[in-house]
Amino acid sequence: MAESFFSRLRGAEVGTHHHIAGPYLAAYAAEMDWREDNRRMPNGEQYRAIVTATAKHPVSHQWKGYWQRRTSA
Repeated sequence: MAESFFSRLRGAEVGTHHHIAGPYLAAYAAEMDWREDNRRMPNGEQYRAIVTATAKHPVSHQWKGYWQRRTSA
């Protein structure tokens, strides 16, 4: 089972994310774990679960500004 999970994680890296940086590996693995656990849930229910979880949690300090690279000023 671990080998198949790592295979799917690697497939997500190649097909969806294109690169997984070391500091974010645990977060990407947690996302893939959630996807695996909820793969049989209808899309509408998945959407509601994600929106509900997003509304209940504060801003993530880990992901806030992820796409805004630091600029040399």
